[in-house]
Amino acid sequence: MDSDDEQLLRGRIYGADHDHPGPKPGRRYAELVGGPLDGLLLDITGWRPEEIDDGVSLLTELGQFGPGGRALYDPRPGDPTRCDWSGDVP
Repeated sequence: MDSDDEQLLRGRIYGADHDHPGPKPGRRYAELVGGPLDGLLLDITGWRPEEIDDGVSLLTELGQFGPGGRALYDPRPGDPTRCDWSGDVP
């Protein structure tokens, strides 16, 4: 992925419709930091704290394992609005 691709992803919602990629009022988001989904926002509206604390495994074609692979993100200690990349899995 080059810098143009990275800029395109910034501020977009992971899994959102391409026609409406940006944040919506009244929703709660965590920024994905690092890894293949860097800069995307994850909609965590309605998630319980323990769901956020467990981290997430997100399907992506952009990671080390290509289509069908997943990127792992863990909540940043002390900052629930950011999730840091911890690796890719098949």
